[in-house]
Amino acid sequence: MSAPVYRYRHRVTFDETNLVGNVYFAHYAHWQGHCREHFLAEQAPSVLAALSDGLALVTVSMSVEFYAESHAFDTVEIEMSLVELNGNRITMGFDYRRVRTDGAPGELIARGRQTVAVMERVDGRLQPAPVPADLAAALAVYRRPAAGVWVR
Repeated sequence: MSAPVYRYRHRVTFDETNLVGNVYFAHYAHWQGHCREHFLAEQAPSVLAALSDGLALVTVSMSVEFYAESHAFDTVEIEMSLVELNGNRITMGFDYRRVRTDGAPGELIARGRQTVAVMERVDGRLQPAPVPADLAAALAVYRRPAAGVWVR
């Protein structure tokens, strides 16, 4: 049995493809951001309010491994899960799946990872801050059972 994942669906447009017709690699990073932002809006809205009151979520690393191409008008489902929460750092995993014509998630086309640091602005400077309780609780639902181990 697999752990629950937060799902965000995206329909690929022509402007996200390159001359060859496949999705330009940088858009996968962009979609990680979309997924993360939708998660915050739906699962931890208090964090969004805190972002305008000095809280900052700073991306410190991100990566994507590609397994298959995606093209214009594909629907891609990004599945986000919590890999690790350590101090003020949150590491999330992202599986990108092409959605089949029957609407079900299909082929794994890419896999990504992103680490953000929770920071706060104090006297014009950023300093480490604890993960807000609402965010930690929302993320805990999506924790991978074997953190850091990915099976393809």
